[in-house]
Amino acid sequence: MKNNITVPIVSIAGTVGMDHCILIVDDDQNILNAVRRLLLQDNLNLITASTVSDGMKIIKSKSVAVAVSDNKMQGLDGIDFLEWTKNVSPDTVRILMTGHAELRSAIEAINRGGVFRFVAKPWRNEDFRQAVLDSVSKYMVTQTLRIADDSRLLSLAQAIELRDPYTGGHCKRVAFHALSLADAIGVSDEIKRNIKHGSWLHDCGKIGIPESILTYPGLLDDEQFAIVKNHPRWGADVARNARLSQTVVNIVLCHHERLNGKGYPEGLIGNDIPFEARIVAIADTYDVLTSDRPYGKRISHESALDEIIGRKGEDFDPSLVDVFIRTFKKDTIR
Repeated sequence: MKNNITVPIVSIAGTVGMDHCILIVDDDQNILNAVRRLLLQDNLNLITASTVSDGMKIIKSKSVAVAVSDNKMQGLDGIDFLEWTKNVSPDTVRILMTGHAELRSAIEAINRGGVFRFVAKPWRNEDFRQAVLDSVSKYMVTQTLRIADDSRLLSLAQAIELRDPYTGGHCKRVAFHALSLADAIGVSDEIKRNIKHGSWLHDCGKIGIPESILTYPGLLDDEQFAIVKNHPRWGADVARNARLSQTVVNIVLCHHERLNGKGYPEGLIGNDIPFEARIVAIADTYDVLTSDRPYGKRISHESALDEIIGRKGEDFDPSLVDVFIRTFKKDTIR
């Protein structure tokens, strides 16, 4: 079988040192041994626990970058444990293992425990290993964002884009379009700076989406799309844990919300959607429409503007659409 393992995004964010550990919690010693063998090649500081109680002690006493937990164990189950971990150690990236590969369990795990990945038993070794490596990358991205300047923020965003060959340059173009719109309506320099950072990082939660879904050549099924719809939450967690501004968090969390309440992940309606996210939603949509994607070819500048006009008042803020159209009426946008 061809090995599809990709390199995680640690070339920019750094590597997990020995003072940060990867915790595996499972009451089956055979599983713990198998995980140790699987991750031996990656030079990770791996710690195992056979009970939830022992896992909690480790979370309290050590810096845990990634916690991987089985779901069905004595006492607290894995979802309960990872929900507890989210509250006690919010930087820790969380993975749930389960023998019951049901969408309902995955959604519950994501919503309650902020779970980053969901691994069904029996797993494919390359899928499990990649889930752990991607989680390490997410952890290091969060740590790096706390001290990042503009060039480092953009570099991180561009590195995340490398996972999806169809989105090269997307974050930079979205920032350009969003800032042009922000300029036209006269927002402050501070808000524009946050809009730039939020535009760069708006899709950073896609680090949690498996590449098989990111590059799927067609329309996604319900289960696949349910995973995609959580990337704003994952990205907002990164931005929030990195202590970025609330404006940046709002953009990352809400750039797929729509005025009619049919967006995601929260289904916000109208002015409940933060103003800065409404700006980036238009800029993001324009760039998606005028770029090739696995599920469709790009359309022309004029056709993209027509589609945005057609979604005015339903998906997008009417006043912002009017300014966007006036600002980019000529084909000088790209």
